[in-house]
Amino acid sequence: NYLCQKKVIEQLFDEISKTPSQKAFETALLKDGCCRFKGLIGSGLNFKVVSAFKNLNRTFLIVLDNAEQAAYHLNDLEQLLSSKEVLYFPASYRDAYNFDATDNTNVLLRSEVLKKLSTSKKKIIIVTYPQALFEKVISHQTLKRKTLTVKKGDVLGLDFVNETLFEYGFDRVNFVTQPGEFSVRGGMIDVFSFAHQHPCRMEFFDQEIESLRSFDVNTQLSISPLDQIDLLPNTSKVSFSEKRKSLIDSLPKQSSVVFNNLDLCLDRMEILEAKTAKQFECLETSVQHPPKVMFLNPQELLER
Repeated sequence: NYLCQKKVIEQLFDEISKTPSQKAFETALLKDGCCRFKGLIGSGLNFKVVSAFKNLNRTFLIVLDNAEQAAYHLNDLEQLLSSKEVLYFPASYRDAYNFDATDNTNVLLRSEVLKKLSTSKKKIIIVTYPQALFEKVISHQTLKRKTLTVKKGDVLGLDFVNETLFEYGFDRVNFVTQPGEFSVRGGMIDVFSFAHQHPCRMEFFDQEIESLRSFDVNTQLSISPLDQIDLLPNTSKVSFSEKRKSLIDSLPKQSSVVFNNLDLCLDRMEILEAKTAKQFECLETSVQHPPKVMFLNPQELLER
């Protein structure tokens, strides 16, 4: 049944790719500058983009109107492609400068996108929305510098890993339940890195990492053995002195950005810009991280 369904979908995309409107859409994507398309309703945009994704060697960033609409389109796209080809890029928090309200699950998803863009040359589709796009991200160089890759058999020592996790801003707890936490019990460290969907258990024999494996948060049972893991901190809290840029600037050269409604996106970013400016003025802290460093303003977006 699944194979039949997959075959029908492939035949559908073969037919879509032959239509004049699809050919015009793909031709426009290969040109510099902006173009506007009308008449795409419901899942029409997804079929257009997926067909182009199959035919062109390009990464796509789709900017929907809000988080709810982005989740709807994400579900659509995951049905049409594999989950490895479609990634979600949400906002890491509800209010700017209220870092205590950071959603660690969303930070994990954002980190997954940045890691994929930094380490893989495979094309992907990224789904996002104005509030998420508004937040600037760290550079590929900073991401690489702030990531510690740990391999089975490495001679590091439990104390070294423990100190590194503290330096990276991880919280030490009794039991790991969410990204950004780690625990130490005997010769074992459990850590939930922002680079992986599941926490990892590191077992030491003296100074050597004898075993690496992912495990389930709820049952504490192992999922699978691992050869290596990346210890990545919360990328939204990496030192504000680090240079940041927009997600669009992090995309590979062969990429296309598709807005469901560009005017609406700009309007929402203007509202966010005004709100963050007021919040910054009310800050009672000596830490300097003005909105222009942390966030993408509408004018910057238009210049991309």
